[in-house]
Amino acid sequence: MAKKALLVVDVQNDFCPGGSLAVTDGDQVVGPLNRLIAFAEENGWEIYFSRDWHPAETKHFEKWPVHCVQNTPGAEFHPNLQFPNDPQNFRVISKGMGDADDYSAFDGGMSPQAEHLYVGGLATDYCVLWTVNRALELGYKVTLLQDACRAVDLTPGDGERAIAQMRQNGARIAPTEEVLNETEKG
Repeated sequence: MAKKALLVVDVQNDFCPGGSLAVTDGDQVVGPLNRLIAFAEENGWEIYFSRDWHPAETKHFEKWPVHCVQNTPGAEFHPNLQFPNDPQNFRVISKGMGDADDYSAFDGGMSPQAEHLYVGGLATDYCVLWTVNRALELGYKVTLLQDACRAVDLTPGDGERAIAQMRQNGARIAPTEEVLNETEKG
């Protein structure tokens, strides 16, 4: 059983600058995540990429601008996100395919066999928050990759409040380089 897993949450074009629901500096998560993706592949971790995969019409769009509609350029992963070379080394988890909001990657049927999950992506105050909180509820140990996520911040400070909530719920908050350094040692 793999002991560690990397969860890359919703790093899609519509959530990056120029997208229909752009997160400020959303594309800045790609660099740290790419370093961790390469490390995770080299070390045999489970790797998951979640994505919003909405139908053209859904009640979800009553709350949010239309985004990440199935098979559109906006739903594609950011072009600089580097997937593992071997398709056997990762899974893509699609969520939001009905009228439910499905913010958590677990809503798309993700079920890591790992004990410790490392999570980064978009957006800190929605899909990352819901994924981390659900993982903690399910008994996983969780590290949030603080420099590998960005917030929507509909209300200023939402991202900071989300991080505080994840920490309070039991997640460890750490930058990617710290995780890489300690993981390489042990």
